[in-house]
Amino acid sequence: MSEMKSISFVSPSRNNLTYLKWMYNSIRKNLGYVHEILLADDFSSDGTWEWLQEVKKKDINVQIFKNEGPERKGIVYWYDFLCEKSTNDIVMFFHADMYACPNMDKEVVNKLMKGYVVSATRIEPPLHPEGPEKIVKDFGIEPESFNEQGLISWLNKERPEKYTRGIFAPWAIHKEDYWKVGGHDKLFAPQSKEDSDIFNRFHLVGLKFTQTWQGLVYHMTSRGSRFNPLSGGAPGKDSPEWLHTTTKNMRNFIRKWGTPVLHDEYMMPIVRPKYNVGFVVENCGYEMIKALEPWCNDIYGDWVGHKGYHINKYIEEEQPNTDYKLSKKIHTQHTNPTNDIVIRFDCEKATQDSWNILQNIAVIVADSGEIGVMSLDIFEFEIRNLKTYEKDLILTERDNTY
Repeated sequence: MSEMKSISFVSPSRNNLTYLKWMYNSIRKNLGYVHEILLADDFSSDGTWEWLQEVKKKDINVQIFKNEGPERKGIVYWYDFLCEKSTNDIVMFFHADMYACPNMDKEVVNKLMKGYVVSATRIEPPLHPEGPEKIVKDFGIEPESFNEQGLISWLNKERPEKYTRGIFAPWAIHKEDYWKVGGHDKLFAPQSKEDSDIFNRFHLVGLKFTQTWQGLVYHMTSRGSRFNPLSGGAPGKDSPEWLHTTTKNMRNFIRKWGTPVLHDEYMMPIVRPKYNVGFVVENCGYEMIKALEPWCNDIYGDWVGHKGYHINKYIEEEQPNTDYKLSKKIHTQHTNPTNDIVIRFDCEKATQDSWNILQNIAVIVADSGEIGVMSLDIFEFEIRNLKTYEKDLILTERDNTY
């Protein structure tokens, strides 16, 4: 039997001490001390740093790091930082609200080759809708009520060997493969949609995805921000902080990829062609510019009078939520569009069917397959160039200050 390869588990945490203890203990109890664990306190106020220092005194295979504040850095920063600091070739991105089941590490490593990303399968209590990519089974929704014996007894039952194509946390990768895409994109800081973005980029760079149904974790679900009580959440209740970040970063995801997050039933990423699109609009007010702006590279319109006021108001309110320079993508109608795909329409004529068309521009243009002009619903499409740009999105700038 080959020697077990060591994994570096990376797990940032903010005001998640109860779950962090539960996670750490599960790794050491069920997977042993062969693995390195890198833990980061992201400006917590619940005693996390004091506990981490105690752990470090007893466990030589633990590295600990602290954000002194006053603002949190978020997992987008910490995942890259901890990956950089890890000492093993294999890194596993592991949430603080996950319990590592026995032999999870062996099952993951046995399937992990260079050029692959391997996910363990989540067992979750029924706090989210069921899905074919996970196991919904209730062994508790808090560490204090966790039915560990019930879980272990269930794990000891015979289950068929099964592997599917998909990716989600917790996932393991060779570090050289991780850095092929430059790590996480700071556009999605501090968190939310950063995982879907990097999964798209892994897919485009040619990495293969495997989910092992023999390697398992029990996942309390979304305790880092979405359901975190210190952020205003509770089990099954979204925190205001999470609602803000997930809304902000879904808009950033659409700006970058031209679509919302897309995947199949097993969480295999679906990446559509990314075109350079310009909207030329009439009768576009504040609410419409807010709805339209993420879906195009540039937007051109008659912004005089109250419309100009609406544009300035929108830029002032939205710019803090994105790294894209909004003033550079919103142009007057006197500017000649230079985009590959130019779509002209009157906003006052838009219906729900019109909106559905705009959200499927990539499919419509790809299906057309030719240069020229065509009309669809209220839109006039001028297709000047069928070049796609999704592969230009693979590499993000790597922070070399770690």
